[in-house]
Amino acid sequence: MKINRLSDLADAALCRRLVVKVGSSLLVGKDGVRRVWLEGLVAELADARARGQEVIVVSSGAIALGAAKLGLDKGGRGSLADAQAAAAVGQIALSGLWAELLGAHGVTAAQLLLTLEDLEDRRRYLNATATLTRLLDAGAVPVINENDSVATQEIRFGDNDRLAARVAQAAQANAVLLLSDVDGLFERNPAEPGAKLLPEVRGVTAEVHAMATGGSSSGMGSGGMTSKLQAAEIAERAGIALAIASGLHEAPIARATADGIGTLFLPRRKDAGRKAWLGGRLRLKGALVIDAGAARALGKGSSLLAAGVIRVEGEFQRGDAVAIRSDAGETLAHGLAEYDALECARLMGHNSAEHAALLGYAPRSAVVHRDQMVVL
Repeated sequence: MKINRLSDLADAALCRRLVVKVGSSLLVGKDGVRRVWLEGLVAELADARARGQEVIVVSSGAIALGAAKLGLDKGGRGSLADAQAAAAVGQIALSGLWAELLGAHGVTAAQLLLTLEDLEDRRRYLNATATLTRLLDAGAVPVINENDSVATQEIRFGDNDRLAARVAQAAQANAVLLLSDVDGLFERNPAEPGAKLLPEVRGVTAEVHAMATGGSSSGMGSGGMTSKLQAAEIAERAGIALAIASGLHEAPIARATADGIGTLFLPRRKDAGRKAWLGGRLRLKGALVIDAGAARALGKGSSLLAAGVIRVEGEFQRGDAVAIRSDAGETLAHGLAEYDALECARLMGHNSAEHAALLGYAPRSAVVHRDQMVVL
């Protein structure tokens, strides 16, 4: 059985494991924590557990909470140093808040702080999977946030939408619910008269991306509709449904699931575990630009051979993740390079029989092997 409608997110038989993301603008208002609203949300999470669902929370709000305590302007986002300092203070307050409110329902909260690198590195990704699985087996509710106190631009997700989707992959969740300051995806800017909410989207296409607007309306958070669509793409590769719904109302989960108000993204595909992880990577070390013949071969499931490479971009080592692009700039696949960038540059355009002479040692069979590649 598969998830087909928003109401299925509240069905333990169809959605045994649910990731709920809470945006900064929902948790923190101008006067501080929106405690009454949050108490209602926690009651909904407790109800979900009572009906047999396992719940993971991805919670924003640390920077906003810390900035208020430290008296920093611009919500703590005036500089990287401000954001890191605010996060260091706010993480304590945020974890304590979740622990207190979940504890009132007899539920144990657990805190995990992650960076992009934690989920982009395969070994650390598997470690996160093991930790999440053990916590859920023990009956705890993991509360996850990006570790903004140490993260720099190079190792940041930058928003908790994509983090939630990556966590869902790692936890092998059935669905993700992004609670935000919008009802869902509209066919055009929701501020325009007559804009219609899309109740269901099957696959994130270029046309769907064209509907996205930039940042959140509150100015508090960091993820706009574009980041939510990217999150839907990450979830799709693992066969995970993702919903966007407004958290501005009381009992937001019930409003989405019982009243059907939101947008549900249904996956068209499901990659195997390693390929889902690879396809959802957000940080790539370089790119291999290929000709039309190689692009056709990839579409048929072949490995990428050096003969089809026409340009090498970036500095990467063997085993690094790279994009594979057409000459027109379209990203066709992600894969793990079998050679470093300098070797790829020496081999590109040459047939396999020439490789040993070019490199001085017996070469591997492909620049990117099909077992280490996911076609997008």
